[in-house]
Amino acid sequence: MFSRSAETATPRSVASAADDAVMLERIARGDMRAFETLYRAYFARLARFIERTTRRPELVEEILNDTMFVVSTSAHKFNRTSKASTWIFAIAYRKSLKALRDVDDPVEADDALEAVPDTDAIEPRDEVMRTQLRRILTEAVDALSANHRAVIELTYFQEAGYREIAEIMGCPIETVKTRMFHARRRLKALLPERLEDIL
Repeated sequence: MFSRSAETATPRSVASAADDAVMLERIARGDMRAFETLYRAYFARLARFIERTTRRPELVEEILNDTMFVVSTSAHKFNRTSKASTWIFAIAYRKSLKALRDVDDPVEADDALEAVPDTDAIEPRDEVMRTQLRRILTEAVDALSANHRAVIELTYFQEAGYREIAEIMGCPIETVKTRMFHARRRLKALLPERLEDIL
Protein backbone atom coordinates (compact mmCIF):
# COMPACT_ATOMS: atom_id res chain seq x y z
CA MET A 1 0.00 0.00 0.00
CA PHE A 2 2.79 2.41 0.91
CA SER A 3 6.05 2.74 -0.96
CA ARG A 4 9.53 2.73 0.48
CA SER A 5 10.25 5.65 -1.82
CA ALA A 6 8.87 7.80 0.99
CA GLU A 7 12.09 7.00 2.83
CA THR A 8 13.94 9.40 0.55
CA ALA A 9 11.55 12.25 1.23
CA THR A 10 12.77 15.09 3.40
CA PRO A 11 11.05 15.01 6.79
CA ARG A 12 9.96 18.21 8.51
CA SER A 13 12.90 19.72 10.38
CA VAL A 14 10.86 20.54 13.48
CA ALA A 15 7.58 18.71 13.90
CA SER A 16 5.60 20.14 16.78
CA ALA A 17 3.05 18.11 18.67
CA ALA A 18 0.41 20.68 17.74
CA ASP A 19 1.19 20.36 14.03
CA ASP A 20 0.94 16.57 14.21
CA ALA A 21 -2.39 16.77 16.02
CA VAL A 22 -3.72 19.11 13.33
CA MET A 23 -2.50 16.67 10.67
CA LEU A 24 -4.43 13.87 12.37
CA GLU A 25 -7.57 16.00 12.42
CA ARG A 26 -7.17 16.65 8.70
CA ILE A 27 -6.55 12.94 8.05
CA ALA A 28 -9.74 12.13 9.97
CA ARG A 29 -11.58 14.37 7.49
CA GLY A 30 -10.09 12.43 4.56
CA ASP A 31 -7.22 14.75 3.66
CA MET A 32 -4.75 12.43 1.90
CA ARG A 33 -2.18 15.21 1.45
CA ALA A 34 -2.04 15.57 5.24
CA PHE A 35 -1.57 11.81 5.52
CA GLU A 36 1.29 11.86 3.02
CA THR A 37 2.96 14.68 4.95
CA LEU A 38 2.63 12.82 8.25
CA TYR A 39 3.83 9.59 6.65
CA ARG A 40 6.99 11.26 5.33
CA ALA A 41 7.62 12.94 8.68
CA TYR A 42 7.40 9.67 10.63
CA PHE A 43 8.78 7.14 8.14
CA ALA A 44 12.44 7.13 9.22
CA ARG A 45 11.68 7.33 12.95
CA LEU A 46 9.12 4.52 12.82
CA ALA A 47 11.28 2.32 10.59
CA ARG A 48 14.20 2.63 13.02
CA PHE A 49 11.98 1.98 16.04
CA ILE A 50 10.33 -1.07 14.46
CA GLU A 51 13.63 -2.54 13.30
CA ARG A 52 15.26 -1.99 16.70
CA THR A 53 12.27 -3.50 18.50
CA THR A 54 11.76 -6.56 16.29
CA ARG A 55 15.32 -7.19 14.98
CA ARG A 56 13.53 -8.41 11.86
CA PRO A 57 14.41 -6.10 8.92
CA GLU A 58 12.17 -8.13 6.65
CA LEU A 59 9.15 -7.19 8.80
CA VAL A 60 9.78 -3.44 9.00
CA GLU A 61 7.94 -2.36 5.87
CA GLU A 62 4.91 -4.51 6.61
CA ILE A 63 4.66 -3.32 10.22
CA LEU A 64 5.19 0.29 9.21
CA ASN A 65 2.48 0.01 6.58
CA ASP A 66 0.12 -1.66 9.06
CA THR A 67 0.84 1.14 11.53
CA MET A 68 0.17 3.90 9.05
CA PHE A 69 -2.96 2.15 7.81
CA VAL A 70 -4.31 2.28 11.37
CA VAL A 71 -3.29 5.95 11.59
CA SER A 72 -5.14 6.71 8.35
CA THR A 73 -8.31 4.83 9.30
CA SER A 74 -8.39 5.64 13.02
CA ALA A 75 -7.23 9.27 13.08
CA HIS A 76 -10.72 10.23 14.29
CA LYS A 77 -10.01 8.28 17.49
CA PHE A 78 -7.06 10.51 18.43
CA ASN A 79 -8.43 12.62 21.30
CA ARG A 80 -5.38 14.73 22.25
CA THR A 81 -5.04 13.11 25.67
CA SER A 82 -1.46 12.35 24.61
CA LYS A 83 0.92 13.71 22.01
CA ALA A 84 0.29 12.60 18.43
CA SER A 85 3.73 11.00 18.33
CA THR A 86 2.91 8.99 21.46
CA TRP A 87 -0.30 7.73 19.86
CA ILE A 88 1.49 6.79 16.61
CA PHE A 89 4.41 5.04 18.35
CA ALA A 90 1.96 3.13 20.55
CA ILE A 91 0.34 1.73 17.41
CA ALA A 92 3.77 0.81 15.99
CA TYR A 93 4.75 -0.87 19.26
CA ARG A 94 1.59 -3.00 19.37
CA LYS A 95 1.97 -3.92 15.69
CA SER A 96 5.62 -4.88 16.29
CA LEU A 97 4.76 -7.20 19.18
CA LYS A 98 1.92 -8.76 17.19
CA ALA A 99 4.26 -9.39 14.26
CA LEU A 100 6.77 -11.10 16.57
CA ARG A 101 4.03 -13.32 17.99
CA ASP A 102 2.84 -14.13 14.47
CA VAL A 103 6.30 -15.37 13.49
CA ASP A 104 6.58 -17.48 16.64
CA ASP A 105 9.08 -15.18 18.33
CA PRO A 106 7.35 -14.60 21.68
CA VAL A 107 8.29 -11.51 23.64
CA GLU A 108 10.20 -12.31 26.83
CA ALA A 109 8.50 -11.52 30.11
CA ASP A 110 9.90 -8.27 31.48
CA ASP A 111 9.90 -6.61 34.82
CA ALA A 112 9.81 -2.43 35.32
CA LEU A 113 14.01 1.07 37.65
CA GLU A 114 16.92 3.04 36.44
CA ALA A 115 18.10 4.41 33.17
CA VAL A 116 20.61 3.03 30.72
CA PRO A 117 23.44 5.55 30.46
CA ASP A 118 23.69 7.65 27.34
CA THR A 119 26.49 5.93 25.48
CA ASP A 120 26.24 8.53 22.69
CA ALA A 121 28.21 10.78 25.02
CA ILE A 122 31.21 8.46 24.69
CA GLU A 123 33.52 9.77 21.99
CA PRO A 124 36.59 7.54 21.52
CA ARG A 125 39.33 9.54 19.80
CA ASP A 126 40.26 6.72 17.53
CA GLU A 127 37.77 5.98 14.69
CA VAL A 128 38.55 2.25 14.93
CA MET A 129 37.65 2.27 18.62
CA ARG A 130 34.45 4.16 17.84
CA THR A 131 33.47 1.58 15.24
CA GLN A 132 34.24 -1.30 17.60
CA LEU A 133 32.30 0.33 20.41
CA ARG A 134 29.27 0.84 18.15
CA ARG A 135 29.41 -2.78 16.98
CA ILE A 136 29.74 -4.16 20.52
CA LEU A 137 26.87 -2.02 21.83
CA THR A 138 24.63 -2.89 18.87
CA GLU A 139 25.24 -6.61 19.39
CA ALA A 140 24.50 -6.28 23.10
CA VAL A 141 21.27 -4.33 22.54
CA ASP A 142 20.19 -6.85 19.88
CA ALA A 143 20.43 -9.60 22.51
CA LEU A 144 17.79 -7.92 24.69
CA SER A 145 14.08 -8.73 24.61
CA ALA A 146 11.77 -6.70 22.37
CA ASN A 147 10.40 -4.72 25.32
CA HIS A 148 13.88 -3.85 26.58
CA ARG A 149 15.02 -2.81 23.11
CA ALA A 150 11.89 -0.67 22.71
CA VAL A 151 12.55 1.16 26.00
CA ILE A 152 16.14 1.90 25.02
CA GLU A 153 15.18 2.99 21.51
CA LEU A 154 12.39 5.28 22.74
CA THR A 155 14.59 6.81 25.44
CA TYR A 156 17.83 7.42 23.61
CA PHE A 157 16.89 7.67 19.96
CA GLN A 158 13.33 9.04 20.10
CA GLU A 159 14.04 11.14 23.23
CA ALA A 160 10.83 10.11 24.96
CA GLY A 161 10.42 10.45 28.71
CA TYR A 162 9.24 7.66 31.03
CA ARG A 163 5.65 8.96 31.07
CA GLU A 164 5.43 9.00 27.28
CA ILE A 165 7.08 5.56 27.02
CA ALA A 166 4.53 4.21 29.51
CA GLU A 167 1.72 5.53 27.28
CA ILE A 168 3.29 4.04 24.17
CA MET A 169 3.86 0.64 25.78
CA GLY A 170 0.58 0.64 27.68
CA CYS A 171 2.13 0.02 31.08
CA PRO A 172 2.78 1.91 34.35
CA ILE A 173 5.79 4.22 34.60
CA GLU A 174 7.29 1.92 37.24
CA THR A 175 7.20 -0.91 34.70
CA VAL A 176 9.18 1.24 32.27
CA LYS A 177 11.72 1.98 34.99
CA THR A 178 12.01 -1.68 35.85
CA ARG A 179 12.53 -2.63 32.20
CA MET A 180 15.31 -0.05 32.00
CA PHE A 181 16.89 -1.49 35.13
CA HIS A 182 16.82 -5.03 33.72
CA ALA A 183 18.03 -3.84 30.32
CA ARG A 184 20.98 -2.14 32.00
CA ARG A 185 21.79 -5.22 34.04
CA ARG A 186 21.56 -7.45 30.97
CA LEU A 187 23.77 -5.11 28.93
CA LYS A 188 26.34 -5.12 31.72
CA ALA A 189 26.43 -8.92 31.62
CA LEU A 190 26.75 -8.98 27.84
CA LEU A 191 29.40 -6.32 27.40
CA PRO A 192 33.11 -7.09 27.74
CA GLU A 193 34.79 -6.08 31.00
CA ARG A 194 36.54 -3.15 29.35
CA LEU A 195 33.17 -1.47 28.76
CA GLU A 196 31.69 -2.02 32.21
CA ASP A 197 32.74 1.43 33.37
CA ILE A 198 30.45 3.11 30.81
CA LEU A 199 27.43 1.45 32.41
